[in-house]
Amino acid sequence: MPEKTPQPARFLTVEQTAQYLNVGQPLIRALLKTGDLKGIQIGGRNIWRVGLNDVEAYVEEAYRKTAERIASGELDDITTDEDS
Repeated sequence: MPEKTPQPARFLTVEQTAQYLNVGQPLIRALLKTGDLKGIQIGGRNIWRVGLNDVEAYVEEAYRKTAERIASGELDDITTDEDS
């Protein structure tokens, strides 16, 4: 009998989302609060889940916005965390 390949989780916790994007949990909570990152609240105890598709949509939108800022000259000096 063929072994089933485990499916990736459909939803991520705030912690998993932060790890996935390599940022802190407070930033993820702020993005959820502003609606920049879509998520769902489960129950009434501030338990959030973020869909993988929503994370990917957020990343794509961030790429688009960044490209626009570069094209407009708003971002002329690109530095990284490692440059600091």
